Amino acid sequence: MSWMPGIEPQCPEAGTVDDIEMLIVPRARDLGGFEVRRALPAPERQMVGPFIFFDQMGPAEFLHDGGIDVRPHPHIGLATVTYLYQGEFQHRDSLGTNQMIYPGEVNWMVAGNGVTHSERTSPETRAKRHSLFGIQTWVALPEADEDKPASFEHQGADALPFLTGEGKEVRLILGNAWGERAPVKTFSEMFYADAVLEAGAKLPLPDNHEDRGLYVTQGSVLIAGQEFLAGRMMVFRPGDPITVTAGEAGARLMLLGGETMNGPRYIAWNFVASSKEKLEAAREAWSKGDFEHGRFRLPPDDKAEFIPFPETLPTGH
Repeated sequence: MSWMPGIEPQCPEAGTVDDIEMLIVPRARDLGGFEVRRALPAPERQMVGPFIFFDQMGPAEFLHDGGIDVRPHPHIGLATVTYLYQGEFQHRDSLGTNQMIYPGEVNWMVAGNGVTHSERTSPETRAKRHSLFGIQTWVALPEADEDKPASFEHQGADALPFLTGEGKEVRLILGNAWGERAPVKTFSEMFYADAVLEAGAKLPLPDNHEDRGLYVTQGSVLIAGQEFLAGRMMVFRPGDPITVTAGEAGARLMLLGGETMNGPRYIAWNFVASSKEKLEAAREAWSKGDFEHGRFRLPPDDKAEFIPFPETLPTGH
């Protein structure tokens, strides 16, 4: 834990409401007994920097035998990052990874040319009353890295930079900001951070990134005197200094952004690519169901079932 001058605003009221380029209200999505709030992609805005998908999971309470069961499904052209505030669940993938994730930790799965994974509540967790609350997001890969082999990286909470200032605690999850860099290997310049602010605490957004946004998970923030409540994502105009102030109940924020992609990104189901042809090739490979010799494999210890390619194409699993 360290105090960082970089998270203290140089100008206490930097930023105006006009600096908000877009305000996004997430849409509710049912994942089969478990509801998420999806902020990205939005009809008006596909990405913030390289971040192309952003789901708030929960908060949800589960009684005995309750939990989530996201069956094995494929990805290409992106990296997934799961970050929990509360609860725990089990990640398994076609690389052979079997990793529990707990609050403050990072599961970073790079899909590259293709990977399959599942996310489930473990039997041990199901045996007790438990909760789940967190964020799952996708980061689009640069075109030069789309076809690289898949990989997986886990970082514990103690490995991530943890910054403190007057009335605030900030954990840097990915990338670089406020003079610190997270250990996860990324493929483009970005930042992704979890910030907890006491009432009235002020936090400047990083000023070294092209695209910047934040999502209010709990509480509220004030920008130039206007209050923005939980469940809102704001995307800011580039260049100008921005400082947010926590409301009367404090705030918990996810801050995100980075450099924009060098071209468009297309999404179909759980696939992201720089061309529609790559999406179609992945769709054909998954639909063939050749998990022994084809492009996609199933997790070795979770292959009794899988999610088929849908007849319609919702974004995300």
